[in-house]
Amino acid sequence: MSDQAVVRRIAHTRGSNFSLGFRLLPAAKRAAVYAAYAACRIPDDIVDEAGADMAPGAVEQRLDAWVRELEATYAGRPGTDATRALADALERFAIPKAALLGLVEGCRMDLRCQRYPTFAELERYCELVAVTISDISLSIFGVVTPEAGRHGRNLAMALQLTNICRDVGEDVGRGRIYLPLDEMAAHGVAEADVVGGRVDTRAYRALMASQCGRARSHFVAANPLPPCVEPDSRTAVRVMGGVYRRVLDRVAADPVHAYAVRADLPRWQRLWAVLAGHLGLPFV
Repeated sequence: MSDQAVVRRIAHTRGSNFSLGFRLLPAAKRAAVYAAYAACRIPDDIVDEAGADMAPGAVEQRLDAWVRELEATYAGRPGTDATRALADALERFAIPKAALLGLVEGCRMDLRCQRYPTFAELERYCELVAVTISDISLSIFGVVTPEAGRHGRNLAMALQLTNICRDVGEDVGRGRIYLPLDEMAAHGVAEADVVGGRVDTRAYRALMASQCGRARSHFVAANPLPPCVEPDSRTAVRVMGGVYRRVLDRVAADPVHAYAVRADLPRWQRLWAVLAGHLGLPFV
């Protein structure tokens, strides 16, 4: 299997929501985005797929090895399928190394921090694991106005906060809670109840309405993004944001069900998101 086929498969199997938009990019940008997505996915998987018997130090060593691989790739010495594909992309696009390294630091946070006392602390995590990806993506999509970075940050925050709202139950299974603890307390939601799955309560629904509302506000703030990127990337951006906004809608409609069963879009909603992207409709 070629390097490009490897990263394409990673994107289609591990990032199905994103890949709807990826497919709409022109060939060179699509290939670069597949490579960048794989390079972002690998450190995330190093952390999330580590067995319970693997010591945090061993996971850190694997992340260190990935950092060395990234450094070697930027020095022209890629050593894996994914980084060879990334090296090909670097010949055409100025993908920022600092963003890829920042993402690794965000993945390290999952080894060291399983709770976030306030949203301000969670926001720093989101900057590392999501806004870095916006910086990477914009380097490929191409920007035509200086406001692209600001709007891209809002879309990245919207996507990451949607993931957090969608994955509460899955994250508990990994020993993590990304909902800010002070906001949980303010809504009368006990940490022990979230961990124990006792979420069929008015308090939990109110908490999640607040969390989903914050994510939605970032989608609204990101609406000006598509015209800030090159024309051949705009539909892809609209589709990626539109898909995730619809996922957020499903979580907001029934957060208790979303705790137990991952909120995915039925085929008709995915097709509608693609059509809305082609029509140029806003995220919200």
